[in-house]
Amino acid sequence: MGALAAELDRVRPGRRCLVALDGVDGVGKSHLAAELVHHALSYGGRPMVSVSIDGFHRARADRIAAGRGPEGFYRGSYRYDEFRRCVVDAVRLGQPLVPAVWDVARDEPAAPEAIELAPEAIVLVDGIFLQRPELVDVWDATVWVEAPFTVTVPRGNARFAGPHDADPEAASNRRYVGGQRLYLEQARPRERSTWVLDNTDLDRPRLTRSSAPSAPADPPAPGQQTLRPEATFL
Repeated sequence: MGALAAELDRVRPGRRCLVALDGVDGVGKSHLAAELVHHALSYGGRPMVSVSIDGFHRARADRIAAGRGPEGFYRGSYRYDEFRRCVVDAVRLGQPLVPAVWDVARDEPAAPEAIELAPEAIVLVDGIFLQRPELVDVWDATVWVEAPFTVTVPRGNARFAGPHDADPEAASNRRYVGGQRLYLEQARPRERSTWVLDNTDLDRPRLTRSSAPSAPADPPAPGQQTLRPEATFL
């Protein structure tokens, strides 16, 4: 957390920035976002705000109408235009951020309070499909959080009540695993990302820089830990 938080502090220094925490279902993106916000509060650094793309789901009926298979899941799950208006435009224009428009659990509109952003705030956005063509141009930096489907499927299904098949190839998982495979093939998110976080073992994540940050960064403060290109911290 310390190494990644230090890297994020250097993205667009002194200005608001948008950072994607991208990855498949069940890989640990939401927990990572919460840990980074907690780290910033506990140890200092720029203020961080966490938002989830899940607050921009389409209505259940619309998602079903888009198709029950992998293609429908990949193409028809989210309101990207609303996300850009409520989050991306707000960050760029210095306006209050609206963190959600839809409550996916209740399948009804959401009306959360808007969030005021500090001038140097880091806005973390966690979710799936964050480097689709509709969003690939909005990020100042991206963390690709990864683990194999044999890990993420049972980990993700554990969030829900009742029995679930842990096999990624099971028919019950076809819509979701298949949709995410489409994303991996078509968007190549790992290759586009600024950092890769291997989250297979939650107790020993591995952080690697895969490319240079999107914006010029100030030199690190004395004693600040940063990643060298291709460096990995265990």
